[in-house]
Amino acid sequence: MTPAPGIDEVSGRIRGTDPAEIEVKGLWKYFGHFPALRGLDLRLGAGRFLTVFGPNGAGKTTLIRVLSTQLIPSEGCVRIGSVDVDTDTTALRRRIGVISHNTFLYSNLSAVENLRFYGRMYGLEDLDTRIGDLLVQVGLKDRQEDLVAAYSRGMQQRLSIARALLHDPDIMFLDEPYTGLDQHASRMLREVLDTLHTGERTLMLTTHNLQQGLEMCDEVAIQVDGRLVYQEEVSRIDQAEFRNTYFECVGKGGGWVS
Repeated sequence: MTPAPGIDEVSGRIRGTDPAEIEVKGLWKYFGHFPALRGLDLRLGAGRFLTVFGPNGAGKTTLIRVLSTQLIPSEGCVRIGSVDVDTDTTALRRRIGVISHNTFLYSNLSAVENLRFYGRMYGLEDLDTRIGDLLVQVGLKDRQEDLVAAYSRGMQQRLSIARALLHDPDIMFLDEPYTGLDQHASRMLREVLDTLHTGERTLMLTTHNLQQGLEMCDEVAIQVDGRLVYQEEVSRIDQAEFRNTYFECVGKGGGWVS
């Protein structure tokens, strides 16, 4: 007998469907009387990589925060697998990684101490080995005992990548992750994303940079005034056509970066 959809209490994974599938229907999110998201619809299959483009104020960060269980929807349905995001946030967060311009790091702790703190929250086994491997991957092994307060912006973002990957999530949300990064840190982030984009994880990136957004993903979308107004397979578009489509959707004042 096939188990009913829900979250398995042992593994923390969703039963009855692929846990990395995302479905959003009629999503509204209000801040006071202001609707940051306005009846937004989205479907992203498991293992897919979607880049969402849009100008500042389009609601991209709000969308990421709702999908990653940091905010509760005001109206509508938001599901990961078959589970609503506000049903069991603790279990869902074990399967989600978030990278954004906010690093979520403690500046008065070292890199190792930050990762140990988060690793213990997830109850990870063989934590020191996992931490060591990730610090090598993001190029911070030699600075692992330094306080985060002494890190450059790029180093902090690299450590935040390690933090987000620590529990090996099925789904990764990346909200304008390139903001403020130097060339080395940007290259490091791109290399990490390449290793993640294997079809085993679902990835969603928000940006307003054409080149960075298009070069890695399977699908693209455009978000304007709290709605997704366009979504298409990358294989069906070319860069020039998509640029024109973007301007048609948001206008030349939409904050596009080529």
